[in-house]
Amino acid sequence: MLGYITAEGRGAADRLLADLAEQLIAQGVDLAGVVQINRETHPDRLCDMDLQVLGHEFSMRISQNLGPHARGCRLDPVGLETAVGLVEADLKRRPALLILNKFGKSELDGRGFRNVIGQALSEDVPVLTSVNKSNIEGFLRFADGMAEALSPEPAQLMDWCIRRTEERFA
Repeated sequence: MLGYITAEGRGAADRLLADLAEQLIAQGVDLAGVVQINRETHPDRLCDMDLQVLGHEFSMRISQNLGPHARGCRLDPVGLETAVGLVEADLKRRPALLILNKFGKSELDGRGFRNVIGQALSEDVPVLTSVNKSNIEGFLRFADGMAEALSPEPAQLMDWCIRRTEERFA
């Protein structure tokens, strides 16, 4: 019940999961989680990263502008942890599916959505996320045999999500 994708291309997984969430919501599937929206700003700057909290009418910025010469991590840990808290609260309603934009460095380090994933799985809520190739090894250690690699094809992902939600409520 832990599905993951890897997708080639900058922002490809973000767009794929955001589109999938939109379609599932349109079909009436009760979702929790976050999808990442990358907002291009200037040609000489990296994009702004926002998390759309599913089921809420707002998004929150999770990137920091560190200046044009900065090379460090742009993730705003306060923004991320605020989103984590909202998703944790949403799990109390036992949604049909949890979608998380990614299992990244924060999760590898024991922070971010790592505990949310464990909580969802312990409550039989299926989880769908993306994982960068550089984080696959750590993710698979975390998943401990529960992860299922999925093709980053919209129709196949929709099918997986619908099957998992139907199995859950069967």
